[in-house]
Amino acid sequence: VQLQASGGGLVQAGDSLRLSCAASGRTFSSLAMGWFRQAPEKERQFVAAIGWSGGGTYYADSVKGRFTISKDNAKNTMYLQMTSLKPEDTAIYYCAARFARTTYVPADYDYWGQGTQVTVSS
Repeated sequence: VQLQASGGGLVQAGDSLRLSCAASGRTFSSLAMGWFRQAPEKERQFVAAIGWSGGGTYYADSVKGRFTISKDNAKNTMYLQMTSLKPEDTAIYYCAARFARTTYVPADYDYWGQGTQVTVSS
């Protein structure tokens, strides 16, 4: 499984962005997937996760109500719709996947994308 994250950029506080994570292979529909982020000098942090079918979504408290994770098995793509962005959302965002149930622990994921930078200015 290869993952390719995209959609990051420089935005102002209050703006929206949609991140995408495209996956290779024919097993996408079997993957539980997640988004994580890492700010400079900080540990990688859970953002959101979604079950293999697209149901069962989970969010970090810091993004609940502002971010929405979704998964389109027909397009082999996962999304993270981010609204009401804040400067503290600034980080490199990574997508990840595993052939098991969702989890918020980065070490549980077997496949990772390369990351996409999100910068939110105040």
